[in-house]
Order: sequence, then C-alpha cells, then structure tokens
Amino acid sequence: MSVTAWACFLLGMSALSLIVAWLYAREVIGMGTGTLAMQRIAYAIKQGGTAIVKRPYKTVAALACILLPTLAYAQPEQTGGGEANLILPDLTTVNFFGINGHALLMIGLLFCVGGLLFGLTIYMQLKNSPVHRTMLEISDLIYETCKTYLVTQGKFIMLLWVFIAAIISLYFGYLVPVQGHPIAVTLPIILAFSLVGIAGSYGVAWFGIRVNTFANSRTAFAGLRGKPYPIMAIPLKAGMSIGMLLISVELLIMLAILLFVPRDYAGPCFIGFAIGESLGAAALRIAGGIFTKIADIGADLMKIVFKIKEDDARNPGVIADCTGDNAGDSVGPSADGFETYGVTGVALITFILLAVHNPTTQAQLLVWIFVMRVGMLLSSSGAYFLNTAIASAKYKDSDEMDFEAPLTSLVWITSIVSIILTYIVSYYMIPNLGDGTLWWKLASIISCGTLAGALIPELVKVFTSVKSTHVKEVVKSAQEGGASLGILSGFVAGNFSAYWLGLSMVALMGLGYYFSQGASMADQMLAPAVFAFGLVAFGFLGMGPVTIAVDSYGPVTDNAQSVYELSLIEEVPGIEAELKKDFNIDAKFERCKHLLEANDGAGNTFKATAKPVLIGTAVVGATTMTFSIIMALTHGLTDNVNKLSLLHAPFMLGLICGGAVIFWFAGASTQAVSTGAYRAVEFIKANIHLESAAKASVADSKKVVEICTKYAQKGMFNIFLAVFFSTLAFAFMEPFLFIGYLFSIAIFGLYEAIFMANAGGAWDNAKKIVEVDMKQKGTPLHDATVIGDTVGDPFKDTSSVAMNPVIKFTTLFGLLAVELAVTLSTNNPMLTHILAVVFFLVSVFFVHRSFYGMRIDTKASN
Repeated sequence: MSVTAWACFLLGMSALSLIVAWLYAREVIGMGTGTLAMQRIAYAIKQGGTAIVKRPYKTVAALACILLPTLAYAQPEQTGGGEANLILPDLTTVNFFGINGHALLMIGLLFCVGGLLFGLTIYMQLKNSPVHRTMLEISDLIYETCKTYLVTQGKFIMLLWVFIAAIISLYFGYLVPVQGHPIAVTLPIILAFSLVGIAGSYGVAWFGIRVNTFANSRTAFAGLRGKPYPIMAIPLKAGMSIGMLLISVELLIMLAILLFVPRDYAGPCFIGFAIGESLGAAALRIAGGIFTKIADIGADLMKIVFKIKEDDARNPGVIADCTGDNAGDSVGPSADGFETYGVTGVALITFILLAVHNPTTQAQLLVWIFVMRVGMLLSSSGAYFLNTAIASAKYKDSDEMDFEAPLTSLVWITSIVSIILTYIVSYYMIPNLGDGTLWWKLASIISCGTLAGALIPELVKVFTSVKSTHVKEVVKSAQEGGASLGILSGFVAGNFSAYWLGLSMVALMGLGYYFSQGASMADQMLAPAVFAFGLVAFGFLGMGPVTIAVDSYGPVTDNAQSVYELSLIEEVPGIEAELKKDFNIDAKFERCKHLLEANDGAGNTFKATAKPVLIGTAVVGATTMTFSIIMALTHGLTDNVNKLSLLHAPFMLGLICGGAVIFWFAGASTQAVSTGAYRAVEFIKANIHLESAAKASVADSKKVVEICTKYAQKGMFNIFLAVFFSTLAFAFMEPFLFIGYLFSIAIFGLYEAIFMANAGGAWDNAKKIVEVDMKQKGTPLHDATVIGDTVGDPFKDTSSVAMNPVIKFTTLFGLLAVELAVTLSTNNPMLTHILAVVFFLVSVFFVHRSFYGMRIDTKASN
C-alpha cells in the first residue's frame, strides 16, 4: 500500500472520529443547553437509541467514503505476518485414551451441550417457581427497562465496531494479509468472527438479565415464609445457571473453531473472535457501570433528602436502580467473564503456536488445555450439587444461617475438586510429555491459579465482609466523625487490600514461575515463564461458573429487596388470607424484610470477591498476550531483546504513559457517574410525590432510566475513542514504548482496581451493618454511611471493574496496532511519526471531552 493511501486512510479515520463525536454530542447528547436540547435527547432515547446509533449504516457509508480512495491506491501485500497467519497443528496426529485428539475434543462438545442444558433447565425452573402477582409485575417492569437498555446498547456497540472493523480491514485486507489465502475469503471471516465475539458477550449478558429478573421476584416471595435457606438457594441457583451457560457457550464456540474450521483459517477466526468479544465486554462493562451507579446514587440520596425508607415505591429512582443492578452488576460481569475466558484461551493458543516448535507437542498441549476446560466445567457443576446437598441438610429448616457460609464452601469445594481433577487429567493425558515431569509441573502451575480463585475471595472478605474488622472500623469512624472519617477508613481498607492481594498474586505467580524453571520446559518452548503466567490465569478461570455464580448472587439479592418494597404487597387487601389460600404461606412480612437485607450484605461481599479474580486474570493474561507482540518485534527473541529494558528510554517512557491513562480512565468514568447522578437527583427531587401517590409513576421511572442511559453512552463514547486512539498513538510512537505501555496499564490497573473495588465494598457493607445489625435507619450515622456508600459506588462498580476489559481490549487491539505501525515505519518513518502525533492529539481531544464535555451545566434542566 502506498504512502498516499496510508495517509488518506489514517488521517481520514481521525477526521471521521472527530466528526462523529461532534454529531454525537450535538444530535444525541446535547452539548447545547436548554429545554429543547433535552427534549431531543429524551426523544432519541425513547426511540431506542441515538440518531447515529439508530442508523449505523450512515456511519458505515461515511467510513466507506474514506476507504474508497485508500483502496484505489492499495497494492495488496503478498507477504506478511501476524497472529492470523498461525496454523494449527493436526490434532489427529496425537492420541489420548486410545482415540485421537480431534475425536476426543468432539466428545467435549457433548459436555458443552450438557452445560447449556444445565443453564436452560435452571432457567425454566426459576421461570416456573411460585411468585405473587404484585412481585411479578415489578420484576417484569425491571426486565422491560433492562431490555430497552440492552437494545440501545446493542446499536451503540455496532457504532463502536465500525472503528475496529476499519482497522481490521486495513490490516488483514491490505497490510498483512493471511498468507496463501485470498483476501476476499480471510477478511470476511475475521470480520464475521469479530461479530460472533460481540454476539457472544451480548447474548450471555441478555441471558443473565433474564435469569436474574426471574430470580429477584422469586427470592423476595420465598422470604415470606420466614426461612433463610430459600432466599440463599434461589440467587445461587440463578448464578450457576448464568455461569454454566456462559462458559459452555464460550467453550462451544472455541471448540467449533478448533474442530470445524480449516487449520490455516483458525488463526483469523480466533483473533477476530477475541477482538469482538473484548469490544462487546468493554462497552457493556463500562456503560453498564456508569448506568448502574447513576441510578444507585440518585435513589440512595433520596433517603437522606426526604428521610424515606430503602427502595421506597414513591421514589422514581428505584426502578432505574433495579435496572442498573442488572445493567451493571449482571450484564457487565457476564460479558466480562465471557470475554475473559475466551481471550485467555486465545492468548494460550497463540503462545503455544509461537513458542513451541514441535507440531506434535503443540497438538498435545492444545488438546490437553481444552480437555482441562471441559473437566473444570464438570468440577464446577459437581461441586455445586455437592455443596447444595450439604447446605440443604444443614440449613433447610433452620431459622438462622450465615448467608456467606454456603457461598464460601462452594468456592473452596470447587477449588479442591478442580485441583484434584487437574492432576488426574494431566497424569493420564501427558505423562510422557518432555522428560516425564512436565505433567505434574503444568498441573501444579494451573493449580496455583485455581488456588488463587479461592484464596483471593478470602482475602477480599477481610476488607469487605459485614464481619470484617475493616468494615466495622468504617462504622466506628462514622459514629464520631460522620461521613468524613467513615470515608477515610474506607480508603484505608482499600489501600491495605491492594497490598495483601497484590503480594498474594505475586506469591502464586512466583510459585508458577518456580515450577516452570529447569530444562524440562525450556526444552519444549521459548520463554516458559510466560507460559506459566498464562496457565496461572487459566487456573484463575478454572472455577469460571462458580466465580460468575457468586458474582451474580449480588444483583439478585439487591433486586429482591427492591422488588419486595416496590410490590407494596403488605398493603394488598386480604393479602394474608390470599397467600395462605393460594400458596399455603403464613406470611411473615417483617421477618422477610430482615432476611432480605441480611442476604444483601452477603451479596455485596461476594460481588466484591469476584472482581479481583477477573482483574487478576486480565493482568496475568496480558503478559501472555503481550508475548506475541514481543516475539514479532524481536524476531523470535533473536534481535532487539535489549530494548525490553529500562536502559531503553522509550520502554521506560511507556511505563509512565500507562499509569497516566489508567488514572485518567478512573476519573473519566467517575465524572460520567457524577454528572449523570446530578441530573438524576435533580429530576427525582422535582418529581417525587410523597403525599399524593402510593408509588412513582412509570413515566417518571422511565425518565430516570433515560437519564442514566444518556450519560452512560456519552461517557462510554468518550472513553472508548480515547482508549482507541491512545493505543494507536503509543503503538506508532515506538514499538518498545508500546510494550512498556501495555505492561504499565496492567500493573497500574491492577492496584487501582483492587483499591477502588475494596474501598467501595467496605463503604457498602458499613451501611449494611448500620441498617441490619444496628437497626439505625434514618439516623445521622445512617446518613453518614449512605454518603460513604455513594462515594464507593463508582469506585467498586464503575471504574475498578472496567479496568479488566480495558486492559485486554488495549492489548488485543495493540496486536494489530503495533504491527501496523512497524510495517508503515519500514516504508516511511516520518509519516509514522506524524500519524503518532495526530492520533495522540485525537486521543487528547476525547480525554479533554471526557471532563469538559461532561461537566455539570447548571443552566440546563431536565
């Protein structure tokens, strides 16, 4: 491709992004002020999306106008590299248990189908569970608002995909085509599988919302009997349904690529799939996190302003809060878990093909890894049934129980079963690999990650559980010092947690590194320590269904509390007789409310435990993904290795750049929440009717949802394009600067995320202690802890959790960006430097807009 074509395309992309941003701000977000602008915004959202998102073909047409002159100058390359050129080994050449590797993985497909049936069976059980009509009406309303939000987000994601598709098209279509295959075949495959990745993240997120909105009303209804066990069992069952289906779908897609796509086309499929699911997860996680915390803060602050109860039906913000619980705390983790599982798998596949030179060993390791994945699916389901039997025998008829105990035992049982299964499968599958010791060394490395999946939640509970000394310290501080000292104590908890969790990850990764040393692994592959870190990340995800289950537990318990209050079931005439007649229930209303609140505390705790597991996986897995970039830049670790050093100034500068981007991201996502919450509070205060209405109108509730959607999309749009162009800018500045940048965002992101997540968790459960244990709702102490909780909301559910998909998206997109930059630099170094400056200025524009375009305009009104 000529220099003229490059300049035309890349500068055109930058110009297009600025034009789209301006149109988006003007038409959709409303950069102007005044009632008319806000009316246009409301109308756009009511119609199911913004003008641009609603008509993405116009954006595609604009992009085509830029691409056409580029293609006119293009001279397709006949040589190139890239991960898409990697060819999978023939799996039929290796045998296990008397059958070849291909046939063995075909059997694995049946287990994936079994996992799907597991998830769908629980889905039907929840759907058919008993529930009172008043509660069902509320959960259906929550689902309808969630559905509207998801449809809007789907259109928004397609707008973002246009930018990614443009780079993919240029890279694989003209710059680095897949060797030996026509562009007309390979490029559509990569683009199609990027859409498959998006559809996977989006689909499991939708399933998660549907399951959780079945489970929320059923949990609230089950509490009427006054027994604690059912209101623990239903959310956990819902979570396992999501976790099993999510992992099964992911594994099914990856096995399908591995087994049914020709070996020389599998590389493009995996790369496209990984990029697509990463984009979908990033959008859903970031936008969902902004949405949910705008709604949560807006609803919570009304308790202080008007001295009303939790989830008061007259509060228009409560339905939006319930929608946000699903949009942020269910959609986000589901999409994030799906993407994390897939991207880690693609990273390991890429490493094996790059670093292991013997095709037979490649095939053995690939089959072993996928059989291990199937085995861990079985271990999670088996552990769930075992744990359910134990918990049922212990708590089914009890009047009191520790809600955290069954969740803790599930995590540990799964970890132990998974570790045992890891050694058994490795012993029987690869006993003779290498010098005969590799089977137990590889199993030990994976077990380090699996152990982390159980150990990290225990450490997180030290800082976030309602039993935690740190959380109790927040309450004590707030008793005398109000919100100020309570918030300071939360900062202490977050900082201490980063220390202990960081060192625990280092210890487990260090143990994995220890097992990777020696000739046994070095004889089989390059950089065995990198493979060890990838396997540790793999072990993190070994308990995938259970990790997702305990994470999804929280949104259901939170929603169940809200559904109970919003249903106004206690005010239904003759309700006690009706419940007795239709459901044989002697309703215990006060007892039900107490149990639902207490269970919500357990939900808060276990939502917190899943976050460091996912962010830890991103950081550890990013090491493996970055390896493929290093291999390309160093020509297989034979050249320029000295530039991976602090003595190489660009590498050092890259380390500094990554920290800057992470801290900007935390601020930008919080700014979106702050401005959106201001607008939500403003609207709710003006439209809450405490004297004249028993509950808020549906129209007012939907208006709050519109406000949340608007600022979630606006914040996400700025953040995505800033990350997109920052990645291009740093990749074009200098390749080894970009390597430092990738490592930096992973490390800074790890500690920033842990600090924010656990500080937020401490503030959240400090409020729960005041409400449940101390029974001091409506007091100054309660007000102080509510304020602390609203500070922690964007900490724990917006900024921290979104670090994970941002790190992985940057790394995956960076695979394309850095090779694109290196290839262009070979032909025209000056143009490369000019484009680096242009991309950087565009990224700074969106960084600037993420604050100055999001500031609270007091002249505007809703």
